Amino acid sequence: MGWGKVPLTEPSASSSSQQLGVEPWRFCHMMTPYNMKKQPLHLFAQRPLFLLPPTLCNTVRYMFIQTQDTPNPNSLKFIPGKPVLETRTMDFPTPAAAFRSPLARQLFRIEGVKSVFFGPDFITVTKESEELDWNLLKPDIYATIMDFFASGLPLVTEETSSGEAGSEEDDEVVAMIKELLDTRIRPTVQEDGGDVIYKGFEDGIVQLKLQGSCTSCPSSIITLKNGIQNMLQFYIPEVEGVEQVMEDESNEKEGNSP
Repeated sequence: MGWGKVPLTEPSASSSSQQLGVEPWRFCHMMTPYNMKKQPLHLFAQRPLFLLPPTLCNTVRYMFIQTQDTPNPNSLKFIPGKPVLETRTMDFPTPAAAFRSPLARQLFRIEGVKSVFFGPDFITVTKESEELDWNLLKPDIYATIMDFFASGLPLVTEETSSGEAGSEEDDEVVAMIKELLDTRIRPTVQEDGGDVIYKGFEDGIVQLKLQGSCTSCPSSIITLKNGIQNMLQFYIPEVEGVEQVMEDESNEKEGNSP
């Protein structure tokens, strides 16, 4: 568990930094990597990646971004203390899949970022390899998230269809599977920085897609078989097994998420 302390601009009548006679960005640029390492809640700022409205450029407050480990050593949860998608999730396994999200596009510009995942109140970033040091990636990730929330831009520029919502055409078994996923399984998986998406049910086999930190997690197969499959079979006798669905890049571009 870790915390990142980054400045977030917001409109107000006065600024504490101005009262101290220090311009906010001039103060921020005085920070050095050496000073940052000395602070347990490191203070980090850089030139904004997103164009800020004029009213937001004069004042500064601090935004605490909490980090949380996941079962996947290459994935880390960033919790901004603000709603992200609130009631749904979105997975961006490749840069091409991020065309709908300004924040996801900027995160992919950070060298070493492999994939991005948005949860209700968190952002999971997956790095390309274990050799990459999180301490080198975190400052850029903190700054990108801070700049986005300061910009006022929408998280996604186009609504995506919900593949999880119940349909009148769903039979009783499928409806039970979706309900169990939504109420018992997905909340637990999301706590680990990922998600599991229903893709179909055929010949007793439930097809699921793992997202976020679960995608490349070494224990994902164990989670799928010993955890999810056992629970579904316990409550729904018609379920004979569970299999993971791997979508190709062309499908992922469409943006998948409930």
